Amino acid sequence: MTSDVQGNRPLTEEELQDLVASSDAGARNPVGSVGLFLAIVAVIWSVFQVVLASPVSNLLLPGSVVNNSRQIHLAFAIFLAFAAYPALKSSPRNYIPIQDWIMSIVGAAIALYGYIFYQKIVNSGGLADDTDKWVALIGLLLLFEAARRALGPAMAIIACVFLAYVFFGSSDWVPEVIRWKGASLKKAMSHMWITSEGVFGIALGVSTKFVFLFVLFGALLDKAGAGNYFIKMAFGALGHLRGGPAKAAVVGSAATGLISGSSIANVVTTGTFTIPLMKRVGFSSEQAGSVEVASSVNGQIMPPVMGAAAFLMVEYVGISYVEVITHAFLPAAISYIALVYIVHLEAVKRNMPTLGNRVISMGRTIGGMAAFFVGFAALCYGIQYPIKAITAAIPGASGLVLSLSVVAAYLGLLWLAAGTDDLVPDDPNAAEVELPVVGEIYKAGLHYLLPIIVLVYFLMIEQKSPGLSAFWATALLFVILLTQKPLKALFRGQSTLAHSFLDGVHDLWNGLIDGARNMIGIALATATAGVIVGTVTLTGVGQVMSELVELMSGGNLILMLIMVGLLSLVLGMGLPTTANYIVVSSLMAGVVVELGAQSGLVVPLIAVHLFVFYFGIMADVTPPVGLASFAAAAVSGGDAIRTGFVAFFYSLRTVALPFVFIFNTDLLLIDVTWVQGILVAISATIAILAFTAGTMNYFLTRNRIYESVLLVLVAFALFRPDFFMNRLMPPFASTDPAALVETVATAPAGSELRITVEGPDFDTGEQKTTTLILPVADGGDGQAQVDAFGLMLLPEDGVVKLDEPMFGTPAQSGMDSFDFYGDEPVRLLSVQAPADQLPKELIFIPALLLLAMIAFLQRARASKEGVPA
Repeated sequence: MTSDVQGNRPLTEEELQDLVASSDAGARNPVGSVGLFLAIVAVIWSVFQVVLASPVSNLLLPGSVVNNSRQIHLAFAIFLAFAAYPALKSSPRNYIPIQDWIMSIVGAAIALYGYIFYQKIVNSGGLADDTDKWVALIGLLLLFEAARRALGPAMAIIACVFLAYVFFGSSDWVPEVIRWKGASLKKAMSHMWITSEGVFGIALGVSTKFVFLFVLFGALLDKAGAGNYFIKMAFGALGHLRGGPAKAAVVGSAATGLISGSSIANVVTTGTFTIPLMKRVGFSSEQAGSVEVASSVNGQIMPPVMGAAAFLMVEYVGISYVEVITHAFLPAAISYIALVYIVHLEAVKRNMPTLGNRVISMGRTIGGMAAFFVGFAALCYGIQYPIKAITAAIPGASGLVLSLSVVAAYLGLLWLAAGTDDLVPDDPNAAEVELPVVGEIYKAGLHYLLPIIVLVYFLMIEQKSPGLSAFWATALLFVILLTQKPLKALFRGQSTLAHSFLDGVHDLWNGLIDGARNMIGIALATATAGVIVGTVTLTGVGQVMSELVELMSGGNLILMLIMVGLLSLVLGMGLPTTANYIVVSSLMAGVVVELGAQSGLVVPLIAVHLFVFYFGIMADVTPPVGLASFAAAAVSGGDAIRTGFVAFFYSLRTVALPFVFIFNTDLLLIDVTWVQGILVAISATIAILAFTAGTMNYFLTRNRIYESVLLVLVAFALFRPDFFMNRLMPPFASTDPAALVETVATAPAGSELRITVEGPDFDTGEQKTTTLILPVADGGDGQAQVDAFGLMLLPEDGVVKLDEPMFGTPAQSGMDSFDFYGDEPVRLLSVQAPADQLPKELIFIPALLLLAMIAFLQRARASKEGVPA
């Protein structure tokens, strides 16, 4: 593949599908009875996962199967990994060697060991015996080999390094700062394979419960034809604009990102059409590939269906999936807006021609797209009211009535679709490109929106679990795949019902196979990452990492965030996004929160996890091993490394945004009202556009250096108005720690006091500080509120000492790392009460005036130079 890419020859369609298969679903595809057998195994896996997610799983499946579903999930993944992924480049592709059969069967059997010998393990209290430890060791080795084949060597090597640390942590060659006593083989294998602390931990559980259903949902929606529909709609809406193919690529990839969990598949699916058209209007091979990479990779951060790591956040942060996507929405939306603006500036800079001969105003295009997205969101939200009315009117039969309503809506939309021709993929290399007309084609795929509406409704309105929500959406897709072709034939008066139905069965069969094969890598990544998480919990290296990183960063939070970002990027050169997120968040998320508290900044845990996630998705972009960049270069015929660097430059906003929302959590819509949320959305959108114009060195015309600097300054002021306002009017005023009770009593209800505590660390004995937030309740005296918070005040000689807080109180969780029984006391260092401060949004006024001044200067210069608008 590489030689073709580096040789600047675009790959053929067949070679591109091989590229996707080798990275996502396995390069081996045997035919005949063996191929049929593997297909049946993949379909059984998909059906098992659908049944497991269904509301009647406890009736259809034995309790032992439901309780040990992680083991069954991993058994399918290991079996298919050895069958689908060749060991070496020289290994056969058209049949499965005997050694791979042996490893697949043994690996699957050992994955099921906890299920088969469940009672024995329970009776032993989860402790491994001599048989268990050797079986577990063989299982780990086979898991690492399967991960090497499916994910590349980096994942297996990193897991082996962590496992070696478990055994040899006390050796002289281990740096003293992270040295530990080491574990026996029996102890380590018990932790990693027999209990739920290692391989069969939270990450594999999330893969089993949630991720599979969403990957299958995407595979089935794509098989139904939604991917092609979204791309055609994007080109119909944006293709006529300057740089239209690139803008359509961004919007089409955003839509396709909803139904594709893989950056590489997304690049190839949309890129085979968009990249040649981008090159046709003037983008270089590398730029065309980079636009596709940047937009495809960002599909993982776009709600409602985000990458697999978003489901892990639900477990790691302890919040619902609805909260995760609420916090993630605004940064993802403005990130895509910025990418559209990037390609617009590239097109304007180069005065690129337009495609087609249609002339539609920019305002009408933007208005039409805004109306569509707002209308779709309003439909998803507003549908709850008729549903509530029906449920209230006929509670006993509401389920049947609502089901019939969905069927009626589906039939109506399918009748509309039958009135237009079926959409077929266009040839981007045709002599003349005929852009689709949105008004003519939109009816052809409106029924594809139904499963997405069902998914969003159950997720956001009913607030069901992600697994159950995906189940209902997937169940509807089963119906659509089986019936859309015969029903269209019926509506069109054709006599091919039986043939059309068999086509639908074939599509469903292939969709189930694709869903299972696309899950192999994710299941193995989460299982292998479990070894790394298990090492952290077994050895306590997470606490040591905290001290090490604090030492290296000198206690500077920004420097530490840069180190965390670099760690994600370095690991991302070899790890897939999900594994990268698990590793970095396990090691660093708690450290960032703790160091932030020591610096006086209260960083929400979700902000840190999103920070790690954003840098994790750069794994598919960053050279020299950014797989999505290689895939795009394979389509475009450009240089893969150069494509990666340009894509990284286009993704600068994805790098900058995490630093912004760590310090300004308004961007994550944390504790904001509707009015504040709308204001934040508007200001953040203007900010990201100003940042883009500054870094692209082009606004209304080519920037002068000082203009680029000022544009970035405007962006900073709009993103962080508190930075400037806090220096003009500090938000907190220091009060006497001894007067804490009186301060609480006089503070306004609903405000927050910041309390800084200093004392010896329980592990090291060294002095440390942390910041606690004490919310002031409405009513009640100060002493009662201090007691409820858990602070035990012991004033002595002008110093307010603290006794160990009561268990279960808010203060206890924030102060559990202090030593309350050492020689040095834990004491209240400072108390900061809210001070009167003007609204930070006033900083927007000078920022927007500065932006207007730059626009005025550039417009005058552009009119003299004759620069096209």
